[in-house]
Amino acid sequence: MLVSTLGLSIVLLLLAGVLLLKQATAGVVEAKKESSLNEAAGIYTFMQEQLRNPDSRGAAIHETLTRLADLADAQAAQYRVVIQGPTSTLVSASIRDESVPQSLRDRVEASEGMFVTPTEVIFTDPDEAPEPGWVVGTSLIGSSGERYPVYYIFPMEAELKTLNAIQTAVFVTGAVLILALALLAYLVTVQVVRPVRRASHAALKLASGELDVRLKVRGTDDLASLAKSMNRMAAQLQQRIRELESLSTLQQRFVSDVSHELRTPMTTIKMAADVLHESREDFAPLERRTAELMSSEIDRFDLMLADLLEISRFDAGAAVLALDEVDVGALVEAEVGAHRRIAESLGVELIVDVRTTDNTAMVDSRRIRRIVRNLVTNAMEHSESRPVRVTVASDDIAVAVTVRDYGVGFEAENTARVFDRFWRADPSRTRVVGGSGLGLSISMEDARLHSGWLTAWGRPGRGAQFRLTLPREPHHELTGSPLAVIPVDDDGKVSR
Repeated sequence: MLVSTLGLSIVLLLLAGVLLLKQATAGVVEAKKESSLNEAAGIYTFMQEQLRNPDSRGAAIHETLTRLADLADAQAAQYRVVIQGPTSTLVSASIRDESVPQSLRDRVEASEGMFVTPTEVIFTDPDEAPEPGWVVGTSLIGSSGERYPVYYIFPMEAELKTLNAIQTAVFVTGAVLILALALLAYLVTVQVVRPVRRASHAALKLASGELDVRLKVRGTDDLASLAKSMNRMAAQLQQRIRELESLSTLQQRFVSDVSHELRTPMTTIKMAADVLHESREDFAPLERRTAELMSSEIDRFDLMLADLLEISRFDAGAAVLALDEVDVGALVEAEVGAHRRIAESLGVELIVDVRTTDNTAMVDSRRIRRIVRNLVTNAMEHSESRPVRVTVASDDIAVAVTVRDYGVGFEAENTARVFDRFWRADPSRTRVVGGSGLGLSISMEDARLHSGWLTAWGRPGRGAQFRLTLPREPHHELTGSPLAVIPVDDDGKVSR
């Protein structure tokens, strides 16, 4: 910004200099023209009086004109003269008669009056360069009415020196002003721009997590106040983040401790519930139903405890992969097959489409099964008894799995939130398949652990599609996926 401002200032300065030179040149030239006309009028009057002087009437006209030309030579520092006599042309010393333009000669010979035009004064000395000037043309009238064209030539030698002096002054002044602007820009850079840049760099470091960054406070001006404010903000931000980190650590430790502490009594309760569930046929109808509900809810609670324990491992950074070469297509078919009975009870048709033959990858089969299980159960939960399609495809780099349902879907702005813990698109909706509300969040962590992607697409009334992309080789950076996250069968119409 400062460089562009300095450049614009220099351009404006140059334009102002050019305009000043043009105006000065035009003023000097116009003033020379006026003075040339006035001086030529006075000289003409004098010559005309000399030509009509009774003392001159007896002399030959040529002698009179020669004498007048000699008088002009005496004033050579101011003007030169060219007189067309009856027998020859009289020219002042040091100039040539080509200094008079032919166009002016024609005008003077054709009509009476005084005419002026710019010209180039040509000197008899070949080493002397021509210079601009003005030429004034008119006619002397002899005693018997004869017309003798006369041309007064006014070189602009003094005016050229004046213009050169003005030009030099403008250039020197411009150079001094440019140096002054450059110095001013440097001072502004040192005093204003550099501190602002330091503040900007400090803000970027703070945004990237370097909370120990502080600015040096110098002086008492506004920039010093800015540095103090930023340092105060950084300190408060650092303190607040430490408090949040401490709170987060306490929350994670609480979840981990509670999950572990509940695990032992939960195992005992589950064993007792399993005994009651196996003996339910000997109970009365009310007690039998109670035993079935208790067993179902205890299984769900046990699943929630397992998910909480898994989440605590992710939070603690203790989750590790047990990699093995796995046929992801076969794994998906097996996991979907395990859910067919539940799907039939919900009126949901599960469709598996394995499009490629080689779908092997180095993955942790337990975690990939869990991802597929969570995606399929989530799709059945929201499919509204419509089909759920599971697709598998691969390329040289990656293997991808998509799970597509045609149910309620979700708003596009909620795409990232579907992987948040305990988040639900419709909180009033009752779970049908069950689950802890942590399935998609755990699935996202499992995908990241494989250096893979887990992405989602959804629209209200048009269903949803989740895509899992896994690199064939561990920790290989993905650049694309064999399957699109946006379903190809979406026509933009709401499902009925």
